[in-house]
Amino acid sequence: MVMAAAVRYALASRQSRRQALAIAPQDLPPVTVLKPVHGMEPRLEENLESFFRQDYPQFEIIFGARSRDNEALVVVERLRAKYPNVRSRVVISGDPSWPNAKVFSLAKMMASSDDNFFVISDSDVLVKPDFLRNVVPPLLNPKVGLVTCLYQGIPARGFWSRLEAMGMSVEMPSGVMVADMLEGMKFALGAAMAVRRDAIEAMGGIRETADFYSDDFVLGNRIAQAGYEVVLSHYKVGHVLAVRSLRRSFGDQLRWMKSTRFSRPWGHVGSGLTYAVPYGLLALLLAFAHHHRIPHPRGLHLALSLFAMAWLNRMLLAVVVGWGVIRDPRCLWLCWLYPLRDMLGFCTWAASFTGNRFLWRGEPYQFGAGGRITPVQRSLEFLRDRLPQAHD
Repeated sequence: MVMAAAVRYALASRQSRRQALAIAPQDLPPVTVLKPVHGMEPRLEENLESFFRQDYPQFEIIFGARSRDNEALVVVERLRAKYPNVRSRVVISGDPSWPNAKVFSLAKMMASSDDNFFVISDSDVLVKPDFLRNVVPPLLNPKVGLVTCLYQGIPARGFWSRLEAMGMSVEMPSGVMVADMLEGMKFALGAAMAVRRDAIEAMGGIRETADFYSDDFVLGNRIAQAGYEVVLSHYKVGHVLAVRSLRRSFGDQLRWMKSTRFSRPWGHVGSGLTYAVPYGLLALLLAFAHHHRIPHPRGLHLALSLFAMAWLNRMLLAVVVGWGVIRDPRCLWLCWLYPLRDMLGFCTWAASFTGNRFLWRGEPYQFGAGGRITPVQRSLEFLRDRLPQAHD
């Protein structure tokens, strides 16, 4: 099924790319790039600078931070000085009054802009100069409310960072392409999203996503429910990772998995069946146990064959999706490593059924019904009647 979805996506991408580039530059709308920042990150300056270098006629970049002493603002101001011809500014949101601090900042950033077209992107995303030129044109169709992008994992040094990056380049796009093939896009991926103001207003405003950890998923889902199309772009962006220990990598993936468990409980249960290596290993262990009691060479050979097939299946998946679709060269020459990522993914999935608390950017939260989150230590005063005003 993944192979069929990959072929379908590749064919559709060729057509959508031609259509996007056929739009004359003078017909492209002004765009505001919304870029929340939170402290220093690996390659932060390179990531942010890639947005200053966009080959696009009219765009502005708004950076959002909780306070002026945010370390990332030193990098932001350096880039603003380096690119004086690019319109850019900083919005300080203050302490968040909503559970999701990023959404609280986005609301203030949107309120400060007069544009009707937005691109929302995380600070750890790296793009090429043609990014805006490719992701904005589909929004000229009034039926399309949001455009979302697949992404390639870009690892730092270290084994666990490489393994996690392969998951981003293989596991994540595999699930997204299959979902798009079976039911169309009903969600968005937060690394890079292009969206129109009227679509956000039709779903009730950005405040509708503020109670959720997976605000990107909810944003795409609510826009689809409002009657707009959500489009999976042909364009892929880079997701830059930090140096990871096993504990850090496992913790981040566990948080994402728990979010899915609470947001889509039955879908999350079913996702456990998408792994291959754990079941091949289970068959092998059962065969060894049975062979130890009652020697049966044929059964043992069958189990070894099943395990080998599971391992080769994951290697093939890494090559077809990671290299063939995402164009991540590591997935070609490290395809033999991806089965380990498949095994780790299954262990994370199993662990996601334990507990409902998690740590996010140094702050403790807990998941509730429907994927809603509650800060454990922060008192909340919900701003339901209006979007907060901006402070520049």
